[in-house]
Amino acid sequence: MLEKVNRFLQKYIAILTPLSLVVGVLLENVGHHFVFLVAWLFAFMTFTSSLKMKFKDVNVFRKHPLFIIFTIVFLHILMPLWAFFLSTVIFDDHLLTVGFVISVAVPTGITSVIWISICKGNLPLGLSVILIDTLLSPFIMPLLLYVVSGEKIQLDVSELILDLIVMIVLPTILGILVNELSKGEIPKKIGKKLAPFSKIALLSIIMINSSAIAPFIKDLNLHLVGVILLVFAISVSGYSFALLIGRFIIKNHQQTTALVFTGGMRNIAIGVIVATTYFPSKVAMPVVFGMLFQQVLASLFSKIVMRNASDKTEQLQ
Repeated sequence: MLEKVNRFLQKYIAILTPLSLVVGVLLENVGHHFVFLVAWLFAFMTFTSSLKMKFKDVNVFRKHPLFIIFTIVFLHILMPLWAFFLSTVIFDDHLLTVGFVISVAVPTGITSVIWISICKGNLPLGLSVILIDTLLSPFIMPLLLYVVSGEKIQLDVSELILDLIVMIVLPTILGILVNELSKGEIPKKIGKKLAPFSKIALLSIIMINSSAIAPFIKDLNLHLVGVILLVFAISVSGYSFALLIGRFIIKNHQQTTALVFTGGMRNIAIGVIVATTYFPSKVAMPVVFGMLFQQVLASLFSKIVMRNASDKTEQLQ
């Protein structure tokens, strides 16, 4: 039964994500009562996602140091600068700018491994990027947000670092230890059983935290539409830039695939938590809307990546 539930959630995640957002907005007076659960739900998600990882994934860094360093620079410097530039020029609203930066400054999405695998990319390389980026994020992300928020927004950096360590680093290390110490046996037994609960946790986080932006969404206007369109444009550009860099500079299908999905996808749930916990509610708007496009864009770009690979194969023949 759990496998059927998981397949259903996986199949309709692109529909269930915005639906959870809508439900959270409609039940805004209920959602804030469950905010205390969000950190625990995210820690659970991180733990279940880390069960397939191993410490040796870091060793891939020795083979591809430049690739991994560039991917982290792309994730936490290039894309945040791009988001900062666009949001400043188009909206000139400091709170929205911080929100747009958060939406791309968060760690790469752990679910990117699914798409890397589907598109026959370099999975060990993708796992290495995810693990290293995840472990570094509690230090990179607060520094970046401190710089962007400036004097206009007071940010408790030490508390943010501590929360990120608790929600990301510790569950990740625990998941890896469970995998390593059991020699993969425990993940085999409980991995599939936990998968649907992990997806339910994600939808619950969206539902609970979307109550914070309910006042803005209920007042639907051209400004809000503009925010959503810019979120979409930045999301598309992340995949597109990675694809172009891979095609014209890296010129290796497996590595390009790893870059496209680790560079395009984001662990937006942690961004929503950070935005709603440490900043005014308006900051959360671009972050929450980023969840609407993740899986749809991943599916679209998977087709582009596979088509490019088949074109190269035909040329070689």
